[in-house]
Amino acid sequence: MPRCAHADELRIVDPPDPVPGCAECLPVGGTWVHLRMCQECGHVACCDSSPSTHATRHHEETGHPVARSVEPGEDWSWCYVDAVMFRAVGG
Repeated sequence: MPRCAHADELRIVDPPDPVPGCAECLPVGGTWVHLRMCQECGHVACCDSSPSTHATRHHEETGHPVARSVEPGEDWSWCYVDAVMFRAVGG
């Protein structure tokens, strides 16, 4: 089974409460479908189903490997480097 090579190094960043929206979309009136949060720096951005795909762009620009869903009821993470979904436990 594929594994995230970065899972043991994650900084589990708690999402803001409430999550205001995609940091890049908000200032320009953009829209998003779902939100993801970088587990290294806490940056909140829109998913790949959104028009601007800011979460993936954040990974590409920073090299930060893992983002987690900040959607209500979702507790999964995605490793861009290893292309694997997993559940990070901790807080």
